[in-house]
Amino acid sequence: MLTKYLRAAMHGAKYELTEEDRHYASIPGFEGVWADAASLEECRDELEEVLEEWLLFRLSRQLPVPIVDGIDLVVREVA
Repeated sequence: MLTKYLRAAMHGAKYELTEEDRHYASIPGFEGVWADAASLEECRDELEEVLEEWLLFRLSRQLPVPIVDGIDLVVREVA
């Protein structure tokens, strides 16, 4: 389920070329998740890594994360 979530979130990524000829990417709804790199491929890889770190941080602290394509990642307490 985590892989599906990451893939779905990455499909929503927005990319642009900056005035400095660098690639910038972010994912709407994921505050603070962005990347900046010389090539589109590097930018995509960096964005995916940032997304993973952001997601693990939020889940480890039981903070909410956006629902993506109907996937709702919720940490439930286990007895």
